[in-house]
Amino acid sequence: MIRSFANFLSLFCRMPAGNKAKQYWVAIAKIAVLAGAFYVIWQKLSATTAAEWSQFLQSSKGWPWYSVATLLFLTIANRVIEIFKWQNLAAVVHPISWNESAKQVLSALTAGIFTPNGIGEYGAKALYFGKQQAKKIVFLNLVCNGVQMFWSIVFGLFGLLYFNSETGLLSSKTILIVFAIVVSVIFLLTLLRKFSIRGFSIQTLLIQLDNIPKKTHRLNLLLGLLRYLSFSLQYVLLFRLFGVDIPFALLYSGVAAVYLLASSLPSFQFLDFAVKGSVAIFFFGFLGVNEWIIVGISTLMWLFNVVLPVSIGSYFIIRFRTQW
Repeated sequence: MIRSFANFLSLFCRMPAGNKAKQYWVAIAKIAVLAGAFYVIWQKLSATTAAEWSQFLQSSKGWPWYSVATLLFLTIANRVIEIFKWQNLAAVVHPISWNESAKQVLSALTAGIFTPNGIGEYGAKALYFGKQQAKKIVFLNLVCNGVQMFWSIVFGLFGLLYFNSETGLLSSKTILIVFAIVVSVIFLLTLLRKFSIRGFSIQTLLIQLDNIPKKTHRLNLLLGLLRYLSFSLQYVLLFRLFGVDIPFALLYSGVAAVYLLASSLPSFQFLDFAVKGSVAIFFFGFLGVNEWIIVGISTLMWLFNVVLPVSIGSYFIIRFRTQW
């Protein structure tokens, strides 16, 4: 994937910097990104019925101000931590300011909203650096996203086990099959670590990871953990605000399981609410939580964590100046 992105970006920006044609293409790309981002946002919001908005407004009237303040704090913390994460990793190439990191993170999120699994983020961030650094930046973004997947797997597996032990949702046979698949995949990857495709292998990836300073890895893991806690607790708080009275441990384990399974499914950023909502209905519907509450919470999470930062990122897309 790293090689493919670097090759694509190289082809797109091969023309000289002063070439008028290139300037037109960059302008067209900006318009396309912004149009696509706001189209999918509008499409989702317009699909929400008046009855659903009415139910939400009615439920939110009784929310205490300190709970709303906590919700907003967690929303801001989610992106602020991500900005610090990218600033930490980008320093492997060269140090960047927090403001520059914010610009790159938010504009990349905007570019990735309508691409599979947010893959557009990789190319968008690379364009802020020189051509010769493209592969490195794409790789570092993979590390940045990879640490979130790591924590999703850690919390998700324990959450799934606890949730299942309390509810009996999945049979013991199903749990064993899932763990057998995970172990088999890890074993297979270990065997194939030296297998190379166009010069790229797992062994190469491990070598590149080892070249990143250990201090950078430790901070990346810590920030990844803090970010995971920020959005998972945001999810839990929304359940509480909607009057869902489930013991905290069971509720949090369900949220962790939802994030694990939803993160494992290929999807588009703009469909994130639908994927997480569908998985959440499977788990929390089993506990008797009303479906409209689950869908409403998934939509609010999408509004807070995707729509709001994408709206800010659109400004940076407009002001974007490629380094290529």
